[in-house]
Amino acid sequence: MARVLTGIQSSGKPHLGNILGAIEPSIKLSNKKENESLFFIADLHSLINIKDSKIRRKNTLSITAAWIAMGFDYENNYFYRQSKITEVCELTWYLNCFTPYPMLVNSHSFKDKSNNLSRVNNGLFTYPVLMASDILLYDADIVPVGKDQKQHLEITRDIAKSFNHQFGDTLIVPDCKIDENVMTIPGTDGRKMSKTYNNTIDVFLKEKNLKKQIMSIITDSKGLKESKNAEECNVYKIYNLIAKKDQSDEMKNKYLSGGYGYGHAKNELLELILDKYKDQRKMYFDLIKNEDYLNNVLKLGEKKAKVIANNVLSRVKKKLGY
Repeated sequence: MARVLTGIQSSGKPHLGNILGAIEPSIKLSNKKENESLFFIADLHSLINIKDSKIRRKNTLSITAAWIAMGFDYENNYFYRQSKITEVCELTWYLNCFTPYPMLVNSHSFKDKSNNLSRVNNGLFTYPVLMASDILLYDADIVPVGKDQKQHLEITRDIAKSFNHQFGDTLIVPDCKIDENVMTIPGTDGRKMSKTYNNTIDVFLKEKNLKKQIMSIITDSKGLKESKNAEECNVYKIYNLIAKKDQSDEMKNKYLSGGYGYGHAKNELLELILDKYKDQRKMYFDLIKNEDYLNNVLKLGEKKAKVIANNVLSRVKKKLGY
C-alpha cells in the first residue's frame, strides 16, 4: 500500500480553482484502495503571513468543512492540523542541521521575495525544511505537487538522502507525482484563479454573493445581437470546465448565433454551479455551523497521525543519539 501525503494551504476557504485543480483530484486519489492518504492543513506554514489567530482558526474550519463536503473520507484516511502534531517542529530542527545554507537561499520561496529582505522572516527562509518534515515525518511514499512545488520536494529528497547517507536508512525518500494535465482555472479577470489576484469564485458563498462574483467576470464589449467567440470568453472558459459536453456545446452555439449576451451566459454559469454543487453547498453550510464536529474530525485524524509521527521521530532521535 502506498502512503500518499498532501498539504492543504490554510490561506482561506477553497474556491472553484482549488476544487477543480486540487480537491477533486486528491479525493479521487484517496479513494483508490491501494492508497493510504494523509491530508493535513498547513496552519504552521500560514503563520509566515497570517499573524491573526482568529483568521487562521476560521480558515482551518472552512477548509475542513469544504473537504468533507466535497466527499473526503476522513474516517478511512488521515485528516489533521499540522500544528497539532508537534513532532514536526522537533524534526524540523534536526533536519535544519543537515540543510546547507545555499539550498535555502536558492529555493524559489525565498528568492521570489529576496529583493525586500526586511519583509522576509525566518519562517519563510526555512519553509522548505518544515515542508520536508511534513513529508518525512509520515513515511510518505508519494507526494502529489504542482510544478511550482517541484523544487521544494527535490529539497526534501536531498535532505532525506543526506541524512540516510550519514546514518543509514532512516527516512523514506518520497516520489514526486506531478500531474502534467493539471487544469489552469481562469479567474474572473482571465488570469489564473487565485486569492492573491482577488479573482476567485467561491462555491461556498451564499447565492446572492456568489452571483455578485460571477457577474464581475470580465468580458469584451460586444453587444447582445453580435456573434461571439466562446473560446475567447472568460465566462465560457469557466463554464466549460464544469459542464457536461452537451451543455458546453449548447452554450457555444448560443454565442455564435447572436442574440445571446454575456449576462445570459453569467446567469447560466451561476445556475450550473448552484446545481452541480447543490449537495456540497448544503453540507458545507451545515458543517460550518458545527465547530465541535469539525474539531472532532480533525482530532480523530491527529490521534492516528501522531502514532506514525512518534515512530519516525523515535527512529531519527535514536540515530542521532538523543
